[in-house]
Amino acid sequence: MSELLPDCQRAINCTKAFPAAAIHVGDAASPRESAAKPLPEPLRHFLSHSLSPNSKRAYTADLAHFRACGGHIPSTPEAVATYLAAMAETHAVATIQRRLAAISKAHRALGHDDPTKAEIVAATIRGIRRTKGVAQREAQALQRGDLFMVLERIGNRSIDVRDKALLLVGFAAAFRRSELIGLGCDDVEHVRQGIVLHLRRSKTDQIGEGRKIAIPFGRTRWCPVRRLSDWLAHAGIEEGPIFRSIDRHGRIAPDRLSGEAVSAIIKKRVEAAGFDPEAFSGHSLRAGLATSAAMVGASMWKIRQQTGHASDAMLIRYIRDGDMFTDNAAGAIL
Repeated sequence: MSELLPDCQRAINCTKAFPAAAIHVGDAASPRESAAKPLPEPLRHFLSHSLSPNSKRAYTADLAHFRACGGHIPSTPEAVATYLAAMAETHAVATIQRRLAAISKAHRALGHDDPTKAEIVAATIRGIRRTKGVAQREAQALQRGDLFMVLERIGNRSIDVRDKALLLVGFAAAFRRSELIGLGCDDVEHVRQGIVLHLRRSKTDQIGEGRKIAIPFGRTRWCPVRRLSDWLAHAGIEEGPIFRSIDRHGRIAPDRLSGEAVSAIIKKRVEAAGFDPEAFSGHSLRAGLATSAAMVGASMWKIRQQTGHASDAMLIRYIRDGDMFTDNAAGAIL
């Protein structure tokens, strides 16, 4: 008889990442596990904050899929390898690797041997990678000229004023969606040259060391500093989230936008400008700044200062094909 894993048996780093509905434990559960005592509440509090909300949601969804396909925690290497092989028919390599990581995390968190380290699993994932390839679809960069075309086609309603500011700040700061929607009024520091945005936390800074991003006054009518000020003044926002939801009647809500809303805004605005919306995503602004800056000769170090990438190797993934002809080696000799 199988049973759902009780709360007291959730292990370090995963106190709330693996709810009972997502993890099914078979007869292999040990007497020691069954007799485990609840963790003290202060400890549970800190363990529950060891993963970001996005990571918790991802682990929960991936483990739910594993269980729906007949998987159990703990599992055998053969069962995991079979699961991977079945997914290879319909899923992208990136999705398969992410779900494999979730299975590994669940086993280690609950004190079980990690079946994903077995050679049969490693060989299976290598075979999938070699057979299907690992290239991922990349969001098209919304480069400077194209961004200006998009902005030209935006009106002057409340939602339009917000979207102009959102697109320009997201582009100028090379923000991820979560970083853009996470901005609050107290994160904006006005200085003589423009503004300094205080990024308290990000995908690559889960412990909140923070960093500063400078956005200077623009030289065109599409100045991100001015457009941000226009939005805040228009909406009467003096504290709390900067980018907020607006209903169809133009009423501005107190709650911040979601990451999905940012992607939807970008797709809607580029489509209105005549571009294929399916080619763009929430990453298009970040990639657009990196690509546009590289095309005008900005140094990799200065671009990284804006994007927050730790190395040139990581940054180069964000500089899209638009930079391929800049200082092209063949062009220099032919």
